[in-house]
Amino acid sequence: MLFLALATVMYFLPSILGHNKRNAAGIFLVNFFLGWTIVGWVVALFWACTADTCMPVMVVAGHGPYCSQCGTASISGARYCATCGRLI
Repeated sequence: MLFLALATVMYFLPSILGHNKRNAAGIFLVNFFLGWTIVGWVVALFWACTADTCMPVMVVAGHGPYCSQCGTASISGARYCATCGRLI
């Protein structure tokens, strides 16, 4: 009985390692259907161990008014430029 439990854990090891990945369902399906082949199991294990690629996110903050003297953006609601000190 212990052997059966260990064999099941070893068979689904790629799915266990990749449970928190973005492609966890794909890893599970490859592991479930092709895990009985050594190549399918290795592919699923490799897929589970590779890092998720994150898409770069560009955050653009809404700038307030620009200074007429130096041209730098000021914080919204500011009355004076933080760079040159002139009235905005």
